[in-house]
Amino acid sequence: MAQSKGFSRRDFLKGSLFAGSGLAMANLLSLIEYRRAVAQDQPLRAAMSSAGLAGTWNAQGQEAAQWWCDLLGVELTWFDGEFDPVIQRGKIDQMATEQWDFVAMQPNAIGALVEPVQAMIDAGIPVIDMDTLIAPLDQLQSMGILTFIAPNNVFMSESVVNVLVEKMGGAGKIAHIGGQPGHTGAQARGQGFLNIVAKYPDIEVVLDEPGDWDVAKAASLTETTLNRHPDLKAIFADNDDMALAARQAVENAGLGEQVLVGGVDAMTPAIQAVADGKLVATARNSATRIHGWAVIAGVYAATVGLEEARANVPFFVLADGPLITNEIDANPDLAAEPWKLNNYGLSVVPGLMWAEEQLVF
Repeated sequence: MAQSKGFSRRDFLKGSLFAGSGLAMANLLSLIEYRRAVAQDQPLRAAMSSAGLAGTWNAQGQEAAQWWCDLLGVELTWFDGEFDPVIQRGKIDQMATEQWDFVAMQPNAIGALVEPVQAMIDAGIPVIDMDTLIAPLDQLQSMGILTFIAPNNVFMSESVVNVLVEKMGGAGKIAHIGGQPGHTGAQARGQGFLNIVAKYPDIEVVLDEPGDWDVAKAASLTETTLNRHPDLKAIFADNDDMALAARQAVENAGLGEQVLVGGVDAMTPAIQAVADGKLVATARNSATRIHGWAVIAGVYAATVGLEEARANVPFFVLADGPLITNEIDANPDLAAEPWKLNNYGLSVVPGLMWAEEQLVF
């Protein structure tokens, strides 16, 4: 591409990315404007991978990533992990044979992708870790990962399980259907589950097994547990897909009024299920922000250079999200001052579903 003489608007926009510190709002707007100005002549190539696109969370993340890539002039190639660490490793090995302007990934299992990821970093490619750890934190930093964007998995599971055990009256049988054992997010959700139930000596954990993010396996585990423990009071599943599958199995057994179910991710079907009383609670793990922010960080690094990006993009970025229940604060003493009520005494469901559908929540 021929260089124009003088100081162009493109030069100004790119220069503004170096001003100040990090990706402040002004810098993000400058990045968007700059990329839209140069994208046709200077397209970027990116590769992304998630644990498995069969999961609704992962599919939503891909949609958000593609939206940002389209906006910023990035040609995106996706490597589906298919919820299989061996398959994902093979695809990341393939990814590492090509040159990319940046890559971002959510691994199925900690430690499974270290070698090809290190090869890409050594080749000067910015790498963003999404949602779950590629390697332990100290190793992740020494490898040279640009940033790790993730939710607080312990908080999410603790929040949901706390609602479940309170509605159980602090006593009775509960089941936990986990994610994939090597997935650090699933491990953290399992820890959050244990943190809460350990506070209640009259709570009995009758199942604590991985469901591997597989809805059929979650349904089967639920059916088996109900057969063994027909007095089961609650089920906590590590994601909404499995929670909804467990809920359907509970209803099929005619125990819909007895067994409480909660999940994590706050996908729109689960939020609606909370509103309908099918699920007791879910907590938002924002696929849209995790994947969207990964694209923004990657494009920023590809634009200003990896070392500049490392100086300005924090190593850890929390993509937080709230607990979602169908509880509405209706304190009659505050009816005349609803701004003093939780969420103004209103349902959060319509607004959260709308925001999620816009790929911003």
